[in-house]
Amino acid sequence: MQTPAYRIFEPQTLQTSVVFASPHSGCDYPEWFIRRSLLNEHTIRSSEDAFVDQLFADAPKFGAPLLVACAPRALLDLNRAAEELDPALVQGVRKAGHNPRVASGLGVIPRVVANGRAIYHGKMPRAEADKRIETYWRPYHNALKGLLSHAKQEFGEAILIDCHSMPREAVEGSLRRGMKRPEIVLGDRFGAAADVELVDQIEAAFQKAGFVVSRNTPFAGAYVTQHYGRPLKAQHAVQIEIDRSLYMNEAKIEPHSDFNEFRARLNDVVAQIARLGQPDANSLAAE
Repeated sequence: MQTPAYRIFEPQTLQTSVVFASPHSGCDYPEWFIRRSLLNEHTIRSSEDAFVDQLFADAPKFGAPLLVACAPRALLDLNRAAEELDPALVQGVRKAGHNPRVASGLGVIPRVVANGRAIYHGKMPRAEADKRIETYWRPYHNALKGLLSHAKQEFGEAILIDCHSMPREAVEGSLRRGMKRPEIVLGDRFGAAADVELVDQIEAAFQKAGFVVSRNTPFAGAYVTQHYGRPLKAQHAVQIEIDRSLYMNEAKIEPHSDFNEFRARLNDVVAQIARLGQPDANSLAAE
């Protein structure tokens, strides 16, 4: 059977304009894809935001839907535009300007996984790339658009929380002297994707739970925040990056023994974020 593009976990009663989404935690690796790859079943998972879907699994309990990708990031990257095809990987694609993501092998059909390890030998036909986009990319984004549209209809606004994880060493190059290593990085495209006050409240929720937070460095958000963040149209998008070492063994791609404890700590933040999209959120904040 074909891997489904996504799963949606709905709340019993929709209580908030917040929509949680996890585009990179998919781990349904088709056998044909593993056979096609140069990498083994473990190495090919190195780009995966492993267990992020589990970390946010309780979002529906707080009245918010959770959209989860099923197909893995190594197969197709949902945080890229459908047009971000890599001419070094896909036959018949012409180079169109300089795109750092595509140039580094991280287009919509990735050429490499973490640390630049090649996924394939040679190129793939354009028809294969197009089929992956039609099978996985378009259904996921159609579902996301539907959830955001429904939130706007019900509450007059939509708040997308795009959930990711980052390797511990990912922030090394961005640290300034005396700066604490961020455990959470919030990305709002430097204010272009979400209302500043909203991001302030999300940051405060993480800080209240004891997390070290930074904004937009080194991750400001990619296609999802850029495309869906329209604060002037009452549609906000904020990317959340979580240090993987807080909850998992990165080398083994296994949860830590204290995974559930960390998840409970994060749940307090998820609940607070969900409340930001409730109709009485402003009066609660004033209190």
